[in-house]
Amino acid sequence: MSALSLKPERVSSGAPRRPWLTIVGIGEDGRMGLSPAALAALDTAEFVAGGTRHLALAGPLAAQKFPWPSPIAAGYEAILARRGQPTCILATGDPFHYGVGAELARFISADEIVCLPHPSAFSLAAARLGWSLPECDCISLHGRSLERIIPQLQRGTRILALSWDGSTPNRVAALLRQRGFGSSIITVLEAMGGPHERTRRAVANTFELADINPLNTIGIEVEASPGTKVVSLAPGLDDGWFENDGQLTKAEMRALTVSVLEPHAGELMWDVGAGAGSVGIEWCLRHPTNRCLAIEERADRAERARRNARHLGAIHVDVIIGRAPSALAGLHVPDAVFIGGGASDEGVFEACWRALKRGGRLVVNAVTIETEMRLAELHSRYGGAMRRISLSRLERVGGMHGWRTAMPVTQWVVTKP
Repeated sequence: MSALSLKPERVSSGAPRRPWLTIVGIGEDGRMGLSPAALAALDTAEFVAGGTRHLALAGPLAAQKFPWPSPIAAGYEAILARRGQPTCILATGDPFHYGVGAELARFISADEIVCLPHPSAFSLAAARLGWSLPECDCISLHGRSLERIIPQLQRGTRILALSWDGSTPNRVAALLRQRGFGSSIITVLEAMGGPHERTRRAVANTFELADINPLNTIGIEVEASPGTKVVSLAPGLDDGWFENDGQLTKAEMRALTVSVLEPHAGELMWDVGAGAGSVGIEWCLRHPTNRCLAIEERADRAERARRNARHLGAIHVDVIIGRAPSALAGLHVPDAVFIGGGASDEGVFEACWRALKRGGRLVVNAVTIETEMRLAELHSRYGGAMRRISLSRLERVGGMHGWRTAMPVTQWVVTKP
């Protein structure tokens, strides 16, 4: 059985199992910072797994020591092989806050686990800075895209970010400068709780800290320079946010489209005929756990959509190059589908409708008579709601101004029974 084949277990409705796995959160102060219960678990365990640093911090250990391999998931089989025997796993801080605990709980029942957490890096950093933890945006940049921080860059907010390594604070400072947040104050908290703890602070514009400990947490007090473009919390971002070649769902239509797609936390959307990727990007910006599979047949447009997603911090947009319906085969089942292009092509709607979850929403926007006729046919068979949306924008006409009417859009919205 490989690590990739591990499946989440169903918790039995019978008698609870006996806990055999203890997950111990440990800090830079090592054994000195552990509770009597945590020390007892380590001292009576037959097998202790953890990072090399964790095992050293917890020493001396009489048990068999198992340093995590890379990737860490490759070591899960060794843990399962110990089922029923006293086993400990060491983790940094709170194992269920961006830690290994939640991953292990996917395939080991909760009633088999005892967790003894240590204060998390977020808790320690908030205490050092005097910040209210519930009022901070807490994110992890450890092993994750740096761009995930972009949607959190709102004027006056406080961000706590777990670093990947010693280079992360300088990379964050560079990103802040590039996006007009150079006056933000960055605090780097290194090796908190241990003998080498250090706290340093600098403004992003002049950030030049060196020799940063790889184990660090970043505190950011966000300040935006005048004229800085801040990613709005509302759908319908200005069209200027999106690089495009004309294949773009315009801001007003995008706002209406995202609203009828009804994004909910953790849902997956297909954006079929993605173009610049704007609808899928805005779907993902509604909640950090939302995901989108954007299908685009042209490679140049697909790469453009990827750039737009990175620029806006929509890290869960996965762009797939291919033509629907063939490109849809084998994709994860969607909670919602938006067809922005190709709705009149044979088999596209049918493939989307088959894949869509029960209760899922499907939205199609049409600007051509041919696609509109196809929507009328589908509406008669599947129901739903249709509306035609017309929009006029004020533009210059010589030295004066006049209304320029955009092509009307026919929108069909239907929920799968």
